[in-house]
Amino acid sequence: MKKLVAEFIGTAVLVLFGCGAAVLGGDAIGQTGIAFAFGLAIVAMAYCIGPISGCHINPAVSLGVFVAGRMPAGEMLRYWVAQFSGGLVGAFVLAIIAGSTASLGQNGWGPGYLGEYALPAALVFEVVFTAIFVIVINSVVLDGPLSL
Repeated sequence: MKKLVAEFIGTAVLVLFGCGAAVLGGDAIGQTGIAFAFGLAIVAMAYCIGPISGCHINPAVSLGVFVAGRMPAGEMLRYWVAQFSGGLVGAFVLAIIAGSTASLGQNGWGPGYLGEYALPAALVFEVVFTAIFVIVINSVVLDGPLSL
């Protein structure tokens, strides 16, 4: 249960700090400031909850750990529930702070979004860069490079 509570809190903090930086200070701090907010939230949570749960705080990371054979499917699904729940709570708290009419920092694709990329381009980007992210996490946390 400690692991699930840790993942819940970690994901809530990540959403609150990262998306909060985008929503509340995005114009003032820009993309670099938003990236730092996400990065610092992850580092803070790695120190706080890493020893408890491994600080996945992202369902893709939990999937990568599962694929690497370091987590059973049932535990991965429980992590996902904790992570999705934590993300929703983080977004809810941010909505209260920012006001119910504010955008919560979500990304998108197509007309009206930065770059106006088509859905196939957005999907390819998401899949490729998430795979790179998970490979890096597994390489750092597990047995070395490409330990999948």
